[in-house]
Amino acid sequence: MLGLMQEWPLLCHKIIDHAASQHAGREIVSRSVEGPIVRMTYADLRTRALKVAQRLEREGYKLGDRIATMAWNTGRHLEAWYGTMGIGAVYHTLNPRLFPEQIVWIMNHAEDKCLFVDLTFVPLVEKIASKVPSLKQVIVLTDKAHMPETSLANAVAYEEWLAEADGDFAWREFEERTAAGMCYTSGTTGEPKGVLYSHRSNVLHAMIACAPNAMGISARDVVMPVVPMFHANAWGLAQSAPMSGSKLVMPGPRMDGEAIYELLDTEKVSFTAAVPTVWLMLLQYLEETGKKLPYLKKVVIGGSACPRVMTEKFQQNYDVEVIHAWGMTEMSPLGSLGTMKPEYAGLEGSARLDIQEKQGFAPFGVEMKVTNDENEDLPWDGKTFGRLKVRGPAVASSYYGGAGAEQFDEQGWFDTGDVAHIDRYGYMQITDRAKDVIKSGGEWISTIDLENLALAHPDVAEAAVIGVRHSKWDERPLLVVVRKPGKNPSREELLAFMQGKVAKWWLPDDVAFVDEIPHTATGKIQKTTLREQFKDHRLPME
Repeated sequence: MLGLMQEWPLLCHKIIDHAASQHAGREIVSRSVEGPIVRMTYADLRTRALKVAQRLEREGYKLGDRIATMAWNTGRHLEAWYGTMGIGAVYHTLNPRLFPEQIVWIMNHAEDKCLFVDLTFVPLVEKIASKVPSLKQVIVLTDKAHMPETSLANAVAYEEWLAEADGDFAWREFEERTAAGMCYTSGTTGEPKGVLYSHRSNVLHAMIACAPNAMGISARDVVMPVVPMFHANAWGLAQSAPMSGSKLVMPGPRMDGEAIYELLDTEKVSFTAAVPTVWLMLLQYLEETGKKLPYLKKVVIGGSACPRVMTEKFQQNYDVEVIHAWGMTEMSPLGSLGTMKPEYAGLEGSARLDIQEKQGFAPFGVEMKVTNDENEDLPWDGKTFGRLKVRGPAVASSYYGGAGAEQFDEQGWFDTGDVAHIDRYGYMQITDRAKDVIKSGGEWISTIDLENLALAHPDVAEAAVIGVRHSKWDERPLLVVVRKPGKNPSREELLAFMQGKVAKWWLPDDVAFVDEIPHTATGKIQKTTLREQFKDHRLPME
């Protein structure tokens, strides 16, 4: 027997229909690429997205066509997304921080037909457009007054292009499993792999994100997605914020501590989210200026492990709750969030920070387990770690084009490539990437734990740990450190600071000081580069 309920497909344009109906006057505030702060409402967003859809269809774009974007977080980028999805085409976010050759490879693999691009990236696109045969048109996200002289064929200023539509348009209807968006993994090993989100998965993911056990945002919040829209689906905030009716603050191209603080303060932002490197800049700015965060209530930190000292500073110095989160492009991307269950809610001080170092528990819609190399489930005891595997309605079932099939099994489990353990209350903690874990004398050492410990030293700005060759133990940890300006901690001082805080055999055998640690295009430490840089490093005892 089937239920007698209406068929109501989960389509992304229904999100901004709802936002324009229930939260019509709520603001979307953008720091524009041209400079000024620009304000619009959810009602404006829907009208302009309808015009985008109307123009795209008039240009001949149709169901399933890939429409690329290379842009900062702004209202224009947001309306381009919704307009693209509104005709059944697929928004494809390009990460401008990748090497040009990688971007060309990705665009050709996706067969992008059109590109929305911000002014910042026009010179980059001029260099690569001729190498993408499928690309028919480039739409520069600006007005006629700011449109640059360009060698790009078929380039047009967005506002002029949009003015040719009147918005008298109806969203196209299609099956909810229709592709909505596309995002490629950063490709730290092998070529990047395409993740293809559906309308259904995007809507379900937004619902998951809004729940109190997850991000818990509402119409009473002012939300600033600092995480770029080209990073793992903007952590779902481009859908969950309109769904909940939150005021949106889009930070545009300026990501320095002063610019981020300015928007947090002037727009009274209550909720924000980004990777740790962004918050390092903000905290440094706050410490230098003595300024406070009177309106900010909650910050989600993910993308890489959140240092314990960062959580401590936000909460003790600025009264801002930190939610440590974990996810992947393949998961749309939320996988777990460190909100507090009753079992841990009463903890304070260092005991609470111990739990907040974990990446949290899986919300409804994500199933999670750890297994050994024989694919046997491991106990949830908070110490037995193994391969982290997940499945759910917003988790990829395969990669676009069929690459990486070995990461998906017949039961639907996706092997994340992370090594983790889960405690009895379901809180998961990443101990490493499978490819980064140090194997010393047959035992595993967590580089993340050692990095967090080193970062707790007051003179350390950034730290990374890699395994280097050892004649007896196969690999031993090397600590790579960037000193804070004006500080000069020694090797002996750092190792003494770490002593007694982890197992003795975990302690690094040496410390290397560098001016800069390399990062990937998504802000993660590039350990492949570090391993190459230190491949001939001789440990003191060798």
